[in-house]
Amino acid sequence: MSSNRHSAPSETNSKANSKKKVDISLFEFVALMATMTSLVALSIDSVLPALSQIGAYLKVTDPSQTHLIVSLFFVGMAFGQLYYGPLSDDRGRRYVIISGLIVFAIGSLICINAESLEVMLIGRVIQAFGVSGPRIATLAVIRDKYEGEAMARVMSFIMMVFILVPMLAPILGQTILFWFSWQHIFLSFLVYGTLIGLWFFARQPETLAKEKRLPFSWSQLWISSKFILSHKLVMFYTLSSGTIFGAFLAYISSSQTLFQDIYNTGELFPMYFAMLALSIGLASFINGNLVMRLGMRKLCNWAMLGWLIFSSVLTALCFAYDGVPPFWQFVAVLFCAFFCIGILFGNVKAMAMQPLGDMAGLGAAIIGSLSSIISVPAAIFVSSFIDASITPVALGFLGFGSVSFVFYWNANKP
Repeated sequence: MSSNRHSAPSETNSKANSKKKVDISLFEFVALMATMTSLVALSIDSVLPALSQIGAYLKVTDPSQTHLIVSLFFVGMAFGQLYYGPLSDDRGRRYVIISGLIVFAIGSLICINAESLEVMLIGRVIQAFGVSGPRIATLAVIRDKYEGEAMARVMSFIMMVFILVPMLAPILGQTILFWFSWQHIFLSFLVYGTLIGLWFFARQPETLAKEKRLPFSWSQLWISSKFILSHKLVMFYTLSSGTIFGAFLAYISSSQTLFQDIYNTGELFPMYFAMLALSIGLASFINGNLVMRLGMRKLCNWAMLGWLIFSSVLTALCFAYDGVPPFWQFVAVLFCAFFCIGILFGNVKAMAMQPLGDMAGLGAAIIGSLSSIISVPAAIFVSSFIDASITPVALGFLGFGSVSFVFYWNANKP
């Protein structure tokens, strides 16, 4: 009897521990990580149709200044990633995700109540700082569970689901504007962030064991940062990713101007934006099915070459048509170029993360922060030249794509 009494709690604890360690399915994991990661895209792309209304409400005299509502979001992310990266390795992934979502909610409330462009930009930077927590921690969670080609495959499937948000976000923003006001777009961010936070907290166990955590110290931060910043592969892949994303960010931040002001698409702007986002999703799906067979490097080689070719074609069209090529030629070339982007984004980031092992949190932070530090000035520089021509976008694609290729080529050099 005594033996049974002692064994019953032991069996109960064993079952409880076993249940606690049960991981969610790959399908749910991909859906959860994609939904969590998509909070960044939702925060950017849902606002695009409302930029002119926000500018009018805040009495912005120079319409190009409203592009800062998008571009400066990445400044907040640059600083947020540097903060949440080490915190993720110290306190664990779940703590960072929940705390980041709380800061994101505070930033959203500031944006809702903004009465000037300066307050709006402060709110956007705080929003971005907060959303960096979920972004960094989800990358670290993926790295905790997968590596190499397997990680690239999972990230491609996540990108495939995630891309639905850039496709649908402008339509969501346009719909909210039709029925309500631009402030309700930011209110939707609060609702979305709360729901995915509850989902994550209820379903995804902590992936960084306590014995593997790196207690924060300035000396350890210096040692880890020095290792990451001096690692040839990590740095060249990060620089390659940052420069090409700068060109892409210039397109995103000025997309309303391109489609509604230059091409006069009116309320069809979200549909065309979604069509081009579909190209990235299609590329991610194909990449996820091919990367295990062909490898990340071979796919990236083809995609980098394709990006340079289609950027050259777009530049030639701009010179041939005085800066405004026929609309469907413009869309067709962008569709092909963005397909290459869909191949590059997940793979290059996975290759940069591959050597980092247990310092994945700090690694994701430095990689993400450097990418933002590079891409934001590049995007602001390109956007400042956009007026009645898309030539600056084409030249940005070609110029920064060429620089990205140089970094990528140096990373792959023996």
